[in-house]
Parts: sequence; C-alpha cells; structure tokens
Amino acid sequence: MGSSAPLRIAVIGAGIGGLTAAIALRAKGHEVVVYDQAAELTAIGAGISLGANGVRLYDRMGLGQAVREAASDLHRIQFHHWKTGEIFHEHPMGDWYTDRFGAPFLGLHRADLHEVLLDSFDGTPVLNHRCAAVRESPDGVEVEFADGTKTEADVVIGADGLRSAVREHVTGPDEAVFSAMSCFRGLVPVEKVPGGDRMGLTFFLGPGRHLVVYPVRGGELINFVAYVPDPEWTLESWSSKAESADAVAAFDGWNDTVVTMLSNVEETGRWALYDREPLRRWSTGRVTLLGDAAHPMLPHAGQGSNQAVEDAAVLAGLLSVAELPVAEALHRYEQIRKPRTRQIQMGSRGNAACFQLPDGPAADERNARLVSLPDNVAWIHGFDAEEELAAA
Repeated sequence: MGSSAPLRIAVIGAGIGGLTAAIALRAKGHEVVVYDQAAELTAIGAGISLGANGVRLYDRMGLGQAVREAASDLHRIQFHHWKTGEIFHEHPMGDWYTDRFGAPFLGLHRADLHEVLLDSFDGTPVLNHRCAAVRESPDGVEVEFADGTKTEADVVIGADGLRSAVREHVTGPDEAVFSAMSCFRGLVPVEKVPGGDRMGLTFFLGPGRHLVVYPVRGGELINFVAYVPDPEWTLESWSSKAESADAVAAFDGWNDTVVTMLSNVEETGRWALYDREPLRRWSTGRVTLLGDAAHPMLPHAGQGSNQAVEDAAVLAGLLSVAELPVAEALHRYEQIRKPRTRQIQMGSRGNAACFQLPDGPAADERNARLVSLPDNVAWIHGFDAEEELAAA
C-alpha cells in the first residue's frame, strides 16, 4: 500500500511526541488512534523548554498561539557562579533570539503543553492500554494490550518513552544506560525565589553539580532542575518523590538564591537519568519509533521535547507522500532523523561534565567559550525539520 491513501495509524504513547504526531497525521487526513498505559492523564512532570526548532513547527500546525499563551518567554540566558551567585556570562534572548531563529525560546510546565495538545487532538486517547506485543505482517500490524484486547493498524508508532515496549519489537531487547546522576525537580511560586521575577533561562554551575532554572506558566512559577551525581538513586519515574531537605543538603554552601528556592518547593520530584546507545535502526516495514522511544537523551541540551516534535513533523510528512510505500516512508524517516538526533544525544552526554567543573582553569576556559554560545548552538535552534524533509 502506498501512503497516498489515508492510513490507519496506532500511536502508542500519549505524551508530547505521541500527541504531536497524532495531530500532524490527522491534519493530513489519516485515521489516528492514540493509546496510553496510564489510567488517567495527570499533571505530573515539571518544566520543559521549547526552542525555535520546536515552536516553529507548532506554528505551522496552528498551535503556536496556544503554546505561547501557556508559556513564559525566556528573554535572556544567564550563568551564575555556584557560591557567590555572581553572573559571569549573560546574553539576551527574547527579540534577539526570535529575530535570529524565527520563533521564541519558551519555558512551559509539561502539563500545560500537554493540555494544549489534548485540546487540539480531535478525540480522546484510549487509556489503560499497555502495549504487550506487536505482530507484523505484510498487510498490517496487530497490537495486543496487557488486558488481552487487540487492535489492527496499517502503521504503528512507538512513542512510549525510554522503556518502550514497541522498541523491543523493532530492535530486540536492550539496556538503558544509567548516567550515575539523578535530578531533583520542582516548581516554586515566583515570589518565593529571590529575583525570580527577572529570571530567564538561568544556570548555576558548580563543582560536581548544577542547576537549570526558568519561569513557566507566564512567570507564575519558577521551574528548577538540580543535577547531582548519585550512583545509588536508580529510580527513573516522573512520579517519584524526594524530601526537599535532601535537595537543600545536596547544595549546602551554594548561594542564597539556590538555597532559598530549594527550601520553598512544596513537592520535590527526583529521578535517575538514563539514555540508551543510539539505535542501529528505528523501523521495520510497518512499525517505527519516535521521541524518547527512538533516541532517549539526557536533558543537558534541553532538546528532548523539541526532537520529538521534529520527528513528528518529518514522519507525518513522509507518510503523506503520494504513492510512497509505507516501508519506504519509514526507512526515509529514520535516514533523515538519525544523524541529527544521534549528534544531540551524544552532545547531551558530554554537557553535564562541562557544567560541573570545579573552580579553576578548566572552568575559566569554559566560561570564556560561553561568549560564542549563540553561534555554537545555532545548528540546533536554527534547524528547520520541514525544510530538511523538502530537501530530501
């Protein structure tokens, strides 16, 4: 079957990548059903950042205004010394960033973006459906769920995250790679964070640990992610909790802004950080992977959600090319996407060490390199996935 006819597509996973793909595919006339293992879609999670490479694609899907209204524009980037709080590098974003890259850099609560996507999705995801098995034939795909129910589709998209059940069908079993690092995450009312009303994208860099901090929900809340080395904490879960006192203790001796912020969080999440080695392949004849299921990456480049949005746009485009067989569309999708996601995956691994240098010559050298940061990340933020697709 060529993909010029509307396809029956089953998307496994109702997260940001899965819903974005479903919206993009439905806009092109395909019949899409989204399944998720959760019993209900709750507001768990914390902040995410969307760069121009992601926002631009949402603009073209007609979601740009709703995304902006749910977000905070990260109008500048600042790097602070861990102990003194002194700013050692600052660069404007806001209009400067939008003029250069064609869309703003936004901070969002994950639940707010999820709500925008659910509102746009024409239908309700089918919940309580955990994928247990995928069976593929030349004519279609059968998905069996843990409760014994089954569904059939022309194409199955695995958007079911780091521990994807669909990926095992595509690649066989593999092991997640533990970074020996965990992060504390939380949201703090802006009035309880010193200088919170002036924050853009803010980094506090120090020996062996660092924080990334930015406003979400129109500046009402400050989101923090506090990274610490910890080979013992191995639980990877959006819903796992920690005591705020543990986060405060982990950053003992840091500046007042950090300590006050960590002390004022009402609920602290904590989870271990994993990724996987880049996959040799993402697709079979009728099954493919998207987002974290295809290329889970550590959060140190702030690109996880953006790369899922790029995947969704490219995949929807290829599955809608007249007379292009499904298997060929999926093959081209991974050919286009794999080199870029692999490069960002590997770069994300390296960034943590760079952010956690002790005071001294190596940190001074890093700080000097920050002057050229906008040029160094332009290949990420200035990238246009749909332009690349058209060129291919």
